[in-house]
Amino acid sequence: MPAHLTHLTDPTHPTHPTHLTHFTRLAQSRSGQTPAAAGDARETGSALGIYSICSAHPLVIEAAMHQALDDGTPLLVEATANQVNQFGGYTGMQPADFSRFVLAIAHRVGLPPDRVLLGGDHLGPTAWTHLPAAEAMELAQDLVHAYAAAGFVKLHLDASMACADDPQALDDETVARRAALLCQAAERGSTCPAPGPVYVIGTEVPVPGGAAHALEHVQVTARADAQRTLQVHREVFAQQGLAPVWPRIIAMVVQPGVEFDHTRVVDYAPGEAADLKQLLRQHPQLVFEAHSTDYQRPEALRQLVQDGFAILKVGPGATFALREVLFALASIEEQLIDAHQRSHLPAVLESAMLGRPASWERYYRGEQSDPGAQRLLRIYSYSDRIRYYWADPTVNAAVARLLDNLSACALPENMLSQFLPAQYQAVRAGRLAPSPHALVLDRVREAIRPYAAACGHSLTAAPPPP
Repeated sequence: MPAHLTHLTDPTHPTHPTHLTHFTRLAQSRSGQTPAAAGDARETGSALGIYSICSAHPLVIEAAMHQALDDGTPLLVEATANQVNQFGGYTGMQPADFSRFVLAIAHRVGLPPDRVLLGGDHLGPTAWTHLPAAEAMELAQDLVHAYAAAGFVKLHLDASMACADDPQALDDETVARRAALLCQAAERGSTCPAPGPVYVIGTEVPVPGGAAHALEHVQVTARADAQRTLQVHREVFAQQGLAPVWPRIIAMVVQPGVEFDHTRVVDYAPGEAADLKQLLRQHPQLVFEAHSTDYQRPEALRQLVQDGFAILKVGPGATFALREVLFALASIEEQLIDAHQRSHLPAVLESAMLGRPASWERYYRGEQSDPGAQRLLRIYSYSDRIRYYWADPTVNAAVARLLDNLSACALPENMLSQFLPAQYQAVRAGRLAPSPHALVLDRVREAIRPYAAACGHSLTAAPPPP
């Protein structure tokens, strides 16, 4: 490793960055305070970003870790309140389980644990909005406490959702008071290194994970609304004795005008966010966090980072790529393996989704009168509801059988050209092994690489300060 990078991976080095340093450098690069930046980073193109992998699939996480290894960066992996909570969530994992799960993959891949940053996304009463607010918030505080106790270093405090006895829309003061309760619970439970976890406030519209209806346009967060969110949260946090924590509020979730529905992507239009991004000039310690950036073009991702949307969340876009490569391999399997030995992965997934429709049915409700359209969305929708079924035991067994079948035979490179053309080129150039596992990882990395490029490849590539 080059000498100027030694401080990035050697915890004994005096300039070894903490989790807080990783995040504060985002704002510093934007305002021109880091060694890598000169003048206004937005104008010089030197602003840094970090992408967040929002997936619990081991192959997606493994692919992202290989990307981080190659780039010499930390990797931010986040779980959501529905995915991982004190009752197991839909993954069956509590926060401590998720931490062990991710770190075990890191150990196998060779990514040092100090380069793995764990985050919690949309932590609040989202899983319990059917309950009265008081009861839902008790559970939400237990949730955040569990994340903090498990050593998660980045926590998104999101109390914006209405509970059973709430009005349909909550006012800023109520949201801020509930966020303060969540923050207090995190501070009580935190086991991460001093000074403690960093926090993100705010939320985006539409709902997380992609819109469930057709979109033509997404309203960018108004600058005045973002300013009020910050002001009210800061006042309420001070009232609740959390003023010392405020410097660790490192980002705010806003809507920069990016989203996707089942079949279309709303692309980033920098001009529409021009007024919003000016808010960061008044708050140089902050950056914006952009959700639903999946499927944005590489140049849009780069522009988002330059405009101060320095934390880019990606989830369905990575699992969409995973589905593509596994289905491509299943097509190759059909050509090479006898029918009675095949995994029949697409059919197994379809059976699992039809047998347990709760994770997709209400999202594709508009197509109920057209079973063919529903079938296409189950497979190809950008919202990728199929991602909720990879952990199904029958599906997991089919994936394992697919990879085993193809590992036992030589994959003809001319067939790779048909089904996985980008990976074919890498195999032909000698950059990629023609093994099923390597092909899967590379296809997922294909979805991640634009994020790495947009984020400046590395939060840690700058030489240590003199």
